Amino acid sequence: MTNHTPTPDRFPARFTWGVATSSYQIEGAACEGGRGPSIWDTFCATPGKVRGGDTGDVACDHYHRLDEDLDLIASLGVNAYRFSIAWPRILPQGRGEVNAEGVDFYNRLVNGLLARGITPWATLYHWDLPQPLEDEGGWTVRSTAEAFAEYAAVMAEALGDRVRHFITLNEPWCSAFLGYGNGVHAPGRTDLADSFAASHHLLLAHGLAVPRIREHAPEAQVGITLNLHHAYPAQDTDADRGAARRSDGFQNRWYLDPVYGRGYPQDMVALLGEASPQARGLVHPGDEATIAAPTDFLGINMYTRAVMEDAPGDGWLHARQIRPEGSDYTGFDWEVAPESLTDLLVRLQEDYNPPALYITENGSTYPDTVSEDGTVHDEGRTRYLESHLAAMQEAMGRGAKVRGYFAWSLMDNFEWAEGYDKRFGIVHVDFETQARTLKASGRYYRDFLAQTRAAVGV
Repeated sequence: MTNHTPTPDRFPARFTWGVATSSYQIEGAACEGGRGPSIWDTFCATPGKVRGGDTGDVACDHYHRLDEDLDLIASLGVNAYRFSIAWPRILPQGRGEVNAEGVDFYNRLVNGLLARGITPWATLYHWDLPQPLEDEGGWTVRSTAEAFAEYAAVMAEALGDRVRHFITLNEPWCSAFLGYGNGVHAPGRTDLADSFAASHHLLLAHGLAVPRIREHAPEAQVGITLNLHHAYPAQDTDADRGAARRSDGFQNRWYLDPVYGRGYPQDMVALLGEASPQARGLVHPGDEATIAAPTDFLGINMYTRAVMEDAPGDGWLHARQIRPEGSDYTGFDWEVAPESLTDLLVRLQEDYNPPALYITENGSTYPDTVSEDGTVHDEGRTRYLESHLAAMQEAMGRGAKVRGYFAWSLMDNFEWAEGYDKRFGIVHVDFETQARTLKASGRYYRDFLAQTRAAVGV
């Protein structure tokens, strides 16, 4: 693909255009409204875990600035908003008694969106596991999956009369591996076998939740969001192709295959050996059928690609990601590779044939500053956004059933272990004053959406 400019009149009239956020990254009010502690509260309070000792205690203060932020979303001209619900704000103990104040907050959020003509997309889990459940073993134990299904039923019953799109989990790979494998994210545990136990129980939680959501919200569509990347061999050799295949198995197929009824990929089960959840007896009869509960869409979070070389003896994967020379890189040192989004979307459609694909996160981080004229000139993010919209459009022309796009993120926020050092927003946030400033990338997105509406007569 050589065209890096999307064409406004080539998008369907009913295409979903949105922005996305997550609860712990923006809400703040960590100890208000009956909210209980999450694993991220505990992780942030542990010295040395988060850059600068930052926490999500205040974040973007969205909890107190709800109406202001809903007006901000509406000003962009989007027709959808993807948010996540804080599990510990609803069930402070992870299960049992429901916190009415927490439910009320999300009721106000949903009602405020609908009043502004914006479709709510609710993600049930974006990493903020209630700490009491982690104290019982967290995602390494089966009971957490069962507790999640209970929580999903609570939220579907509370919001299902108005919310028509539920996402069960956001990026289970990150929850499992970053949280339990290398300890970069909460809860900060470092055990390979535990990370794959967590991955199984996360997928089981998804499978258990789907019918509970359908029971209480029969008109809603249900899906899961996976963070996926297209893996390429560094050199055109059998060895590097094998490395790319293993990388794909680790991050992509381990989640895609069971969700789409194929069971866990056997090459990865064999590679893991005694560390696999199968070898540990964690995959019970019927689990894979549960995980494969039919869904209405697949959410895709995509930021970059993986270029892999064979590396015998380098960890259990025996593969190493390289940094190609001559490419552009974001502030996270992630390669800007829009063509890989095209390749990924086409591959997903051809290999798994989901009913619909939604890009639920796509974005970039750069060291933004507010200029003297009061604007943020984030040309790098604008180019990233424009080129990835074009790449998505290219995939649609090649048969990918892409039905929507959510820019990550609405605004700068608490970026997990990086604290407030990394900025993904198309809206700048001054974390001292909480002032919001639309960046050049936000103006580009707003104006592009206006062009698409005008082109298709919406």
